[in-house]
Amino acid sequence: MRYLITGGAGFIGSHLTDRLIEHGHHVHVLDNLSTGQLANVRQWQGHDQFALTIGSVLDEQVLERCIAKCDRVIHLAAAVGVKRIMDRPVGTILTNVQGTEKVLERARHHGTKTVLASTSEVYGKAMSKNGGGALAEEDDLTIGATTKRRWAYACSKAMDEFLAQAYHDEYGLAVTCVRFFNTVGPRQSGNYGMVVPTFVERALSGQPIQVHGDGTQTRCFVHVADAVRAVTKLMEVPAAEGEVFNIGRPEEISIRALAERVRARVDDEVDITHVPHEEVYGDGFEDMQRRVPDLTKLEAAIGYAPQFSMDDILQDVIDDVTARRSGRSVSEEHVNGTV
Repeated sequence: MRYLITGGAGFIGSHLTDRLIEHGHHVHVLDNLSTGQLANVRQWQGHDQFALTIGSVLDEQVLERCIAKCDRVIHLAAAVGVKRIMDRPVGTILTNVQGTEKVLERARHHGTKTVLASTSEVYGKAMSKNGGGALAEEDDLTIGATTKRRWAYACSKAMDEFLAQAYHDEYGLAVTCVRFFNTVGPRQSGNYGMVVPTFVERALSGQPIQVHGDGTQTRCFVHVADAVRAVTKLMEVPAAEGEVFNIGRPEEISIRALAERVRARVDDEVDITHVPHEEVYGDGFEDMQRRVPDLTKLEAAIGYAPQFSMDDILQDVIDDVTARRSGRSVSEEHVNGTV
């Protein structure tokens, strides 16, 4: 197969590139390098199964050339992260919604099977219908007020999902949406508010690990290798077309406990401090106490079960950040068999 991965030089995209090429596929990466890095795919440059176009999904001519040559599209390109929406709201909204519309339209024109990356952020402040706390794909979304900028990111990705569903229902486009829950692993940057690499980077620098809020809020983290395996398997399941799937790992950990586990593995002497959300993101910022994925639908579709524990995740990130700080690169290695 010939795959186009938009945002393929990014964190998840580069791991998908690795897996697909190693399984014999051809991969064309389209990335404007606003958050992706050439270093993430450097090991494939010059390989006859790899091509790279530096450009934007908002450029219709570039997008047309790329999609016309591929059999499948994995659309990851987006302005990602809560920090980015707080700092650059206009660009985030327009990039996400307009970029997705252009990708879906070209995919429809060529009849190209597509996977669209979404996020657990679309749930907003939703609570599970089943009372068990885990959020299922059919649960209602509860987005905060439009005066709270944080929710603009969630709304932009929810609109991406609505567009994908509309293209499936109206035009018959074979498209699947995947909602990633806090995907973590080697190559991830802490620059956009990603908590695990941020904690690791600070601990390795001997700086205090800064926990936002009181630290009792819980999150669920999944290794990028588990997420990548789920995406590639869903591409092979016709029944997944027109559907939405959570991709994650259901084990909860509080942010304070996460900081303590990073400290224990890196440097017992670093401090853990608490910073109010308002000090980081400005007045009126809203957070949610917990967000746990219900994986029942994904398990039924592909037999999914995450293979990597929280300890595996932390060690892989620590090894990766340590290597990058020393000037080495682990992007070409199979870190703990992650790819």
